[in-house]
Amino acid sequence: MADGQAHPVYQVVASLGLVNRLWGLIIPAAATPTGVFILRQYMLSIPDELIEAARVDGAGEFRVFVRIVLPMCRPALAVVAILSIMWRWNDFLWPLVVAQSESVYTLPVALARFTAEETVPFNLIIAMSVVTVLPVIILFLFFQRQIVTGIANTGIK
Repeated sequence: MADGQAHPVYQVVASLGLVNRLWGLIIPAAATPTGVFILRQYMLSIPDELIEAARVDGAGEFRVFVRIVLPMCRPALAVVAILSIMWRWNDFLWPLVVAQSESVYTLPVALARFTAEETVPFNLIIAMSVVTVLPVIILFLFFQRQIVTGIANTGIK
């Protein structure tokens, strides 16, 4: 920010004492606009008759949500979780701000710090780059069918 104030998300993380902790990296990134949109669109595809039947049977709103809506949203929740993990794995700016000690650095931040040294061992940088990218590729290949199915079923009526 131009006037020297901290970013609001950083202020919240700092006030909760999550700076330089892994939870400070995880919690702010948990609810993304894309995830909210995917879940909303998926929940709109749930038949209203099913929810009304649960209400007629005496279920309250929380119970309807926990017992009916959430189990039906497993494919969309899986897509949001997989995409979130893949996006956050490669995050650089937020971990750079929040993680202030080497024990909390993410791989992209550690790689950038490693390349900032005076002598740059390119063989180690390339090895670290492969280690950084490989889990994302494996995750995508392993969950490719769930990702495609979950996104294809989102919002289509």
